[in-house]
Amino acid sequence: MTEDHLAEAGRTPARDRSTAEHGRTPAAGDSAARHTGTAAPPAPAVRESAGEDANAGKGAPTAAGERPRTALPGSPWQRRLLVAGLVLAALNLRPAITSLGALLEEVRDGLGMSGTVAGMLTSMPALCFAIFGLTAPRLARKWGQEAVVCAGLVAIGLGVLVRPFAGGTVGFLLASALALAGIAVSNILLPVIVKRRFPDRVGPMTGVYTMALALGTSIAAASTVPLTDALGGDWRTGLVLWTVVAAVAVLPWVVIARSSRAARPAVPAGPADADGSTPTAGPAGPAGPAGPGGSADADDSAAQGQPAARGRSAADGDADAGAQATPGRRITRSPTAWALAVFFGLQATGAYITMGWMPQMFRDAGVSASTAGVLLAVTMALGVPLSFVLPRLAARLPHQGGLVVALGACGLVGYAGLWSAPAGGAWAWAVLLGLSNCAFPLALTMIGMRARSSSGVVRLSAFAQSTGYLISIPGPLLVGALYQHTDGWDLPIALMGGLLVLQIGAGVLAGRDRIVENEL
Repeated sequence: MTEDHLAEAGRTPARDRSTAEHGRTPAAGDSAARHTGTAAPPAPAVRESAGEDANAGKGAPTAAGERPRTALPGSPWQRRLLVAGLVLAALNLRPAITSLGALLEEVRDGLGMSGTVAGMLTSMPALCFAIFGLTAPRLARKWGQEAVVCAGLVAIGLGVLVRPFAGGTVGFLLASALALAGIAVSNILLPVIVKRRFPDRVGPMTGVYTMALALGTSIAAASTVPLTDALGGDWRTGLVLWTVVAAVAVLPWVVIARSSRAARPAVPAGPADADGSTPTAGPAGPAGPAGPGGSADADDSAAQGQPAARGRSAADGDADAGAQATPGRRITRSPTAWALAVFFGLQATGAYITMGWMPQMFRDAGVSASTAGVLLAVTMALGVPLSFVLPRLAARLPHQGGLVVALGACGLVGYAGLWSAPAGGAWAWAVLLGLSNCAFPLALTMIGMRARSSSGVVRLSAFAQSTGYLISIPGPLLVGALYQHTDGWDLPIALMGGLLVLQIGAGVLAGRDRIVENEL
């Protein structure tokens, strides 16, 4: 939740709460603002890895507790290119998965897969996101966030290109893992780039890229089968088409990564900032709050037996007060981080079961393959408008639990419909499950709201997503095994409904107005 929203609600801003809780002396600018009743001038600029002002969106609060809106970093064309890059990257984060779901029966027949192996294939996204997502913060510290996202898009394109022709089930799985690894690192880093590059527009920008993600998901689900039929009916052709989308997305990210690297100032070797940027010198003066700065990721510092470095600028010092006051504390100490991880994991379970198995459910009920693909597309397409609206709405609420309950209730009704009349009410169930799947943009928004600083967001994002995807691995596997051994969908649907009830409980806990740095 931003301080603007806190001020509107008549409550103490999070930064001021943190200052009081940790007993820190306010920065001079803050003190001046409070005593004069006017906003103090911002601290001298500190340039970060992409050449932007590190203090963007971090101006000193006014007497009313509001902070002035600051200009976005970079030139207008750089901002437009970054927005275009975010949209194109997000478009590529699901077609590798939903295009496969639409053709799963043909792929199983072509490769001779059993139901259990197909279940493993539908669990691969969660497994790869958990494993490769853990590497994202370390890769970003070494190479930069933008360069890692660019490399991730290259991996997506190569994996999608190779897997239909890799030869056999093992080759298909390995090439799929390459594409999913690229998706994993982008999953982690895109929210961090939004937080760092658009600090006072986190909600709207999160809505933009999650809307693009939902659009890519639905387009792939709806068009894969018709395109495959139009191009001769070979499932390999239908899957490989999505390489083109990845290739287009790589182009702006090459420019973004180059400009980010070129704008990174040359500084003496030292620890990298936790959000993947290189630490930079602060305003002229002795080492201290305004001197040379840069903080290593606290988790990695603890693993090496060293406390995180704490010499950032005065402006960043306010934002990172919670993390600096608890050097070396692991994010696993935070109950809110765990609630977010469980919520994220259970919503991912439902999403990947839906993407992997819902077309098969409809086909077993007598629905044609093309219609089943369109139904999946309807489910995914609902995320396009709602992914833009939900982050804005969530950012205005002190507690997001009500949204969690509303989305979960839609899913429970949808599962009940799939169990009782899968073909008769197919369109209604697809709509309801689409509403339920919008827990994904809500979870991403809450990750951005539950941490105070960009370094806090990267730690929370990596932990919540990687742990969450580990939690989600068994779900699609169990659904595939139950489907194979019972030759029906009653037990799988009952399992999905039970997991959704747990998701609602975890989401209510994660939606409380908390800051993870205050819990460490």
